[in-house]
Amino acid sequence: MRPRILQTDDRIGFSWATPDGMPTTLPQLLRTDDEPDRLLATHLSALDDALIIAAERFGQLLGGGRVPDAGEREHLAELYQVLDRLCAEYATGCELTGITPDERAGQIVGTAALFSIRARQPLGLLGPAPLDGQLDEPGIGVVAGFGELVHVDPDRPWAGGRWVVRTEDGRRLPLTLSTLLFDSSGTNKDAAREEHREMLRAVVAAAARPEADPFEAACALDWLLYDFLMAHRDGPDSAAIVFGKADADADGRLVVEAVAASVAVRSAIDPGLMLRV
Repeated sequence: MRPRILQTDDRIGFSWATPDGMPTTLPQLLRTDDEPDRLLATHLSALDDALIIAAERFGQLLGGGRVPDAGEREHLAELYQVLDRLCAEYATGCELTGITPDERAGQIVGTAALFSIRARQPLGLLGPAPLDGQLDEPGIGVVAGFGELVHVDPDRPWAGGRWVVRTEDGRRLPLTLSTLLFDSSGTNKDAAREEHREMLRAVVAAAARPEADPFEAACALDWLLYDFLMAHRDGPDSAAIVFGKADADADGRLVVEAVAASVAVRSAIDPGLMLRV
């Protein structure tokens, strides 16, 4: 007998059970299973299925089409908690088995991260983006200036940073990677993507330091992930993630690592995230 997945259309997400029906987790199964690659692939496919069900059920709420009522707020809380747990289990499973996440893993886990962020937004569980309150307000019309990725504080690398436009008159305006890549002229797109990746990698590494502030790290990871994933969607109305062919597997691995780091730091400050790996 094999371990099995417990998943139904009316259930948010899924969970694992041992062959005799006892609740368990993917990492616990991988420690004794003789086909770990098969379990990891099954977990990823089940997560993909769970996202399709979640999109059908919560699409309007995740897209901001309407404000959730009290019952829907409870469901959104359950949604982000389940998705975060499943992503963390997958990342831990990859570490245990030595299997490197690839493009498909990053696409699925990336979409799950978008769902988690969008589910937490109406619940008031997203902290401020890096440099919030320190930037100028943009006006209406075309802005002339130079885009740059600004660090919050080099001495606190876990605090991350964000893209800004530095105008000719010295103002600093908020900018996103999507705007930089698709709505700006004179942009070196490959260089911008790589600079964003480098900061994301740096925050992932710094977030694990004992002196790192988990709230600052969580805010930085949320923003950098969201900005990166929104710039790699299949379309303006889609949550499906598409990476460039040259960097697809590397981007997939980075997204899985960053999502796992985000869940880890948030679990220290969010009592709703009870991880059992």
